[in-house]
Amino acid sequence: MNTRITTIVVFLLGCMVLSNHLSAQETKKLSLKEAVELGLQNSKHLKIDQAKIQEATAAVEEAKNHQLPDFKVTGSYMRLAQVNLDMKMAKSSSGSGSSSGSSSGSSFPTVSQAMYGIANVSLPLYAGGKIRYGIESSKYLLEAVRLNEGNDKNAIAYNLTEAYANLFKSAQLIGVIRENLAASQHRDSNFLQLENNGLMARNDRLKAQLQTSDIELQLLEAQNNNAIANVNMDLLLGLPETTLIEVDSSFIIAAEEQPVTYYEEQAIQNRKDMQALGYQEKAAQTGIKAARADYFPSLALTGGYIAVDVPKVLSVTNAINGGIGVQYSLSSLWKTGASIRKAKAQVQELTASRDLLTDNIRLEINRDYQNALLAKKKIDVNVQALTQAEENYRITKNKYDNSLVTITDLLDANASLLSSRIKLLNAKADAALASQKLLEASGTLIK
Repeated sequence: MNTRITTIVVFLLGCMVLSNHLSAQETKKLSLKEAVELGLQNSKHLKIDQAKIQEATAAVEEAKNHQLPDFKVTGSYMRLAQVNLDMKMAKSSSGSGSSSGSSSGSSFPTVSQAMYGIANVSLPLYAGGKIRYGIESSKYLLEAVRLNEGNDKNAIAYNLTEAYANLFKSAQLIGVIRENLAASQHRDSNFLQLENNGLMARNDRLKAQLQTSDIELQLLEAQNNNAIANVNMDLLLGLPETTLIEVDSSFIIAAEEQPVTYYEEQAIQNRKDMQALGYQEKAAQTGIKAARADYFPSLALTGGYIAVDVPKVLSVTNAINGGIGVQYSLSSLWKTGASIRKAKAQVQELTASRDLLTDNIRLEINRDYQNALLAKKKIDVNVQALTQAEENYRITKNKYDNSLVTITDLLDANASLLSSRIKLLNAKADAALASQKLLEASGTLIK
């Protein structure tokens, strides 16, 4: 009686654990568009890009701050040791004709401390254009950083699409293998009855069961790949790892391709990395002007206030000063040339990089265009191959039923049929992915 009660309790606990496990796995159905949008919202790479944009924006503000006045305040309190104070002016003014010969004229109070404070303000009026060019350059670099974020978005969107395609293929593969496994297990049951009735050799039945075992192994591997693809998709989307993603089968509908020249033109117009290089080149050209500004003097409006207090000796207040200051470094006459050559070299490097990127884009467009055409042709070939495999299996099955072929021929025909179904499934997903890759290369995957 106790054993029976224990068994019931264990069964109920097992049901509770299984129920909690199933409830913890939330199923979420997402279209490709929804998956891309969610992935972009939670992308850690884009968060890094946002931080870079904030840094570049702060650099613009920092460049603008050079237009503002500089205000410095300096103060000090000094405790002095015994000071030997010799004031020449005091000696000369007292004169040597004093008849009294009193020593009071040459004695001075003891100085043990001193305090002073200085406040200076300087407003730049002219710096050879260096401040203006610095602001202009930082703005160009800010635009380049923003465009790099757009380029990263385009690349991340394709990575999400690729992950979505892998999840789709692994999920559909499980369905195909399960269908084939069910048919194979049903066939094994029929073969077992034939063997029991003495109508089939045991060796032939074992061959059929061996193929069923191989199909079961394929199913286990497909389920494992699907689990890995699902976790990868969860991480990309920022979802809990236990979330089961259900993909939309309309993903395999590939877009209609345009002529290759159309994608080349779109890439030149829309590729963010190309536009970012353009702004970097403008910033480098501005850097040449900024380097040349060292040849010119700087002009600033200055003002200040000084206060000094040496107890019993000296007190200075209301010492206000103002004027215009000019600063020029003569060493710039022989040092600035190197800075200008360096800035020009940076412009040449960026120009060459832009030309190289243009060639790489054209090559990438043509490669992805040919891959998209090839992927579509593979669908037609695999459709024809599946039709042939189905017909071959039908004929082989009829021949086997009439004892015209061996069990090995039947199993080979079944294996070819399964392989053809899997290849067609993968070909459709690869064609859709190739179409998305072409859009990514042309910079139009995200409008």
